[in-house]
Amino acid sequence: MNECLIKLTKIRELLDQHHIDALLLRRVSSFAWATCGANAATNSAETFGSAFLLITKNDHYLLTLKTEESRLAEEEGLESQGWQFVTHPWYEGDALAHLTSGLHIGADSVFPGAIDLSEPVARLRAQLLPQEITRMKQLCTDCATAMAETMHAIQPGMSEHAIASLLSAAVEKRAIRPVVNLVGTDQRIFTYRHPLPTAKKLEKFVLVVLCGRRQGLVSNLTRLVHFGSIPADLQSRAQAVAEIDTVFMSSSVPGRTLGEVFALAQDAYSKNGYPDEWRVLHQGGIAGYEPREFTALPGSQEVIRQGHFLAWNPTLAGVKSEDTIYIGQNGIEIATQIEGWPTVSIQAMDGKAYQRPVILEM
Repeated sequence: MNECLIKLTKIRELLDQHHIDALLLRRVSSFAWATCGANAATNSAETFGSAFLLITKNDHYLLTLKTEESRLAEEEGLESQGWQFVTHPWYEGDALAHLTSGLHIGADSVFPGAIDLSEPVARLRAQLLPQEITRMKQLCTDCATAMAETMHAIQPGMSEHAIASLLSAAVEKRAIRPVVNLVGTDQRIFTYRHPLPTAKKLEKFVLVVLCGRRQGLVSNLTRLVHFGSIPADLQSRAQAVAEIDTVFMSSSVPGRTLGEVFALAQDAYSKNGYPDEWRVLHQGGIAGYEPREFTALPGSQEVIRQGHFLAWNPTLAGVKSEDTIYIGQNGIEIATQIEGWPTVSIQAMDGKAYQRPVILEM
């Protein structure tokens, strides 16, 4: 059975589980998942694209503007997947009400008259099939290459906007859309955990964050560069955040919940002398067709499974550690590893040594 048929089967199993007649998929991420990588978003800021899907027990429909029909049918290949196109002019309403009349429906988001199945749908998106795992691993490799290219091209005196443009160019030429492109320099790294690029010019220290999307899937990573000798306090913080990240990663084993991993990492924050820093920013979680399909919270019962990709992002003021990892048959693989980047080897509770990236000194 091919990838798209497997997904339709999973959706129809979900219909049976929740005793509904149809599932409405409006999110850009859900659309990409169900169509094996197609893009419904003409606006990169959209959560809900210009097309959405309705799957019943016997049919599967694609509802969109007449404007988008040929692109989705031909370039995205959705006509050949067997989707029944239902289109309308941009100045008229869609046919959803007619198609769902008398039906009990669920949706991947809050929608009038539908059961909110956002979590079960996210769970389906996060459990990647072999074809998707191959695509995700290649995406992670390409994002890592783009990040390395960007970081080695940075020079003091560049504005954060200019650095962000380097990253955008590096990923776009690899057919990747930078859905998150953060750049912070010098004191801004210590002040803001999500530094949107500004006109400020780099003096010595820069942090760059990328969430890159291709064929719907999203890879996540962060790297830091310092020009000149790295201060001892900054080195110490980088070591601490690497140790905390190692706890996150080494604890991410199949069958363990996000909440259990989170508790171990909270303890690592305390042991490293930063007991409350986890409160400042979310710490990551399970990745997939969203930067995080499930964000870890204290007590979270979401279970980590083999085949999941995760992206943890522990942070202290001035430093952050983030890679996308794969939970495979043979353990944890760091999918966004950058060849030649300086690392520190940290012994984990499982007895393995993990190589975590540190600040690159230029």
